[in-house]
Amino acid sequence: MENRFQTLDGLIRKGVGGFYTVEAAGAVYVCRARGALRKKRQSPLAGDRVRITVTDGRSENTIDEIYPRKNALLRPPVANIDTLVIVVSTSVPRPSAFLIDKLTALAEYKRMEPAVVFTKTDEEPADALASIYREAGIATFCVSNTTGQGIDDVRAWLCGKISAFTGNSGVGKTSLLNRLAPELSLETGEVSEKLGRGRHTTRQAELFKACGGYIVDTPGFSALDLERAEWIPKDELASCFREFRPYLDGCKFTSCSHTCDKGCGVLAALEAGKIAVSRHQSYVQLYNEVKDKKEWET
Repeated sequence: MENRFQTLDGLIRKGVGGFYTVEAAGAVYVCRARGALRKKRQSPLAGDRVRITVTDGRSENTIDEIYPRKNALLRPPVANIDTLVIVVSTSVPRPSAFLIDKLTALAEYKRMEPAVVFTKTDEEPADALASIYREAGIATFCVSNTTGQGIDDVRAWLCGKISAFTGNSGVGKTSLLNRLAPELSLETGEVSEKLGRGRHTTRQAELFKACGGYIVDTPGFSALDLERAEWIPKDELASCFREFRPYLDGCKFTSCSHTCDKGCGVLAALEAGKIAVSRHQSYVQLYNEVKDKKEWET
C-alpha cells in the first residue's frame, strides 16, 4: 500500500499513560513517544510542538521529535505557554499586591506574557490596583462574572494564544472561564467531569480550543503551586519587573541590588514616581527571599 506513513507537525493537546493526543493538519491523532526520546530523557508535554509519523493503522502513530520549547512549567507540566492569566478578586478573598507581583515576575522569567484580571468588580472597583499594572505595561482587565462586563476584552486578548489561568481559591477563575468559553461548562466549586477531573482520572494538563486559541486546563493549579515549583535567580529578578528595565543601566555599580544602593537608577526612578512603591516593595521582598538561595537547593 502506498503512503502507509505520513510525517506531520503537530501540537500535543494532552498526555495520559504514555499516550499523547496530537492535533495535526486539522485532525487529532493518538501517538506514542519513540524510544529515542526516552533515551534522551525527553518527556513530551501538553503544549509541545512535535513532529509525528502517522500510519495506516497497522502500527502505532509516533512522536519522533519535540521541537525546542520557549518555556515549560514543572507544576503543572505544560510547555510553550504564551500568556499567564493571573485572576485576582477585588473583594473576597482580598487582593495581595505581593502575590500578583510575584506571579507577574515568574511569568516574565518563563517568557510568558503576564495578564492580570480583576474579578468581582461589581462588588468592589479595582481602579487603583489596575492602574499600577497598566502603568507597569502589563495587560490588565477589570471584569464582572455576574454582569459580563469586560469579558469581551479578555476574550480578544486570548485569541491566537496558548493561555494558562492561575488564581487562588475563591477568586472566580472557574466562573471567568465559563464566561469566556461557555462550551467548557465547568462546574464551579465542584469536580469538573467536562475536563476529566473525576476521582479516577489522571490529573494532567490539557489544552482546549477556546476564544480563538487554546486554554490550558490545569487541575489543582493555584498560585501556590506556581510559587512552590518555580523561582527566579536574584541576578535575573530585576529584569522580571518590566518597568525597571529602562533604568537598570543607570546604576553607578554593576553589583547594584536595586534595594537600597547608592547611585541606583531604579531607586531614582522610584523617587521620581516612575515606579510604583508597591511594586518596588514586592521586588525587595522577593530579592530577600532568593538572595542567598543556591540553585541546588531548588
